[in-house]
Amino acid sequence: MPPSVQTRREKQRAELRSELVEAAHKLVQEEGYEGLTIRKLAKRVGYAPMSVYSYFADKQDILFALAEDAFETLARRIEEHASDDPIEALQAVMTEYAAFGLGNPNEYRTVFMTEKTKLPEGRSYEDMEESNPAMNALISRVEACVAAGKLQGDPRAIATMLWAVGHGTISLLITFPFYPFGDPQAFVKRMCDFTLATLSTQNVPPLTETPVNC
Repeated sequence: MPPSVQTRREKQRAELRSELVEAAHKLVQEEGYEGLTIRKLAKRVGYAPMSVYSYFADKQDILFALAEDAFETLARRIEEHASDDPIEALQAVMTEYAAFGLGNPNEYRTVFMTEKTKLPEGRSYEDMEESNPAMNALISRVEACVAAGKLQGDPRAIATMLWAVGHGTISLLITFPFYPFGDPQAFVKRMCDFTLATLSTQNVPPLTETPVNC
């Protein structure tokens, strides 16, 4: 096959995959987890279900694709909020993460609160983590705080703890909307400030004995 033909086919395949991911986002936003099916996805883009299976083996694969796309969107939003103060820059990550989750509760619940039982074929966890721009942005801003003496310890461990607090807070706000948390964004900020204040008094060790390269 001539290189030009192969390049054109690869471009068309990438464009269709992007179209499928965008359609999946809309399905989830409108109908939640239950609304995301191969058949509905195929119907929305005007293709036969078997065509969708050539891109995604099952619903799990679609969820991973949605997560990767969401992390890219989140990373772009984070980069729009730079600051010379490393703590403020780090707080901006948590603020944008909360805004994304609270602004898209159906999508957040579907993409980040459903069990992932297996990795996509041909992908490893290390590969997926390394290519996660939002997590990389979080770790980078934690590293800046450590370099400035604002935090101490292992940047990946600190970033993971902040992510855990952020995810837990957003999940509670979404799943218990009638609990008197007060203003959602203000509650997220209080949790973030509390966590950062606690972490600033500790030298945080790595999560595992084996170093992890990010």
